[in-house]
Amino acid sequence: MYAERHTVELTTNASGNATGHTPMVTGCVLAIHYAADGTSPFDNTVDFTITAEQTGETIWTESNLSASKSVYPRPGVQHTDGTDALYAAGGTKVRDGAIALAQDRVKIVIAQGGNAKKGKFHVVIG
Repeated sequence: MYAERHTVELTTNASGNATGHTPMVTGCVLAIHYAADGTSPFDNTVDFTITAEQTGETIWTESNLSASKSVYPRPGVQHTDGTDALYAAGGTKVRDGAIALAQDRVKIVIAQGGNAKKGKFHVVIG
């Protein structure tokens, strides 16, 4: 399998916010690795909202993250009639595959990260 990594380095402004993007990509989001900076990491109150820029599809959201972390996002799936596929009646969604992007960018938005704090995001597309 072919995979490519795009690194997005962000530094927050005085309000604790930052926004960054990968280059245009086509493929599936296999993983996102957040690497906290060794000397000036985001505050423990940092919130991430990571989406597909064109469609707004959620890839990863998390609040108050306090350390480096890796995620392997998978979407919920539906039946052909559009209803959610569930493991049992009223149960949790079946998750399968990966989030597909077609000529789109991954948009990373940081909030509550503290002033002049840094972090890196390694986005793996395959």
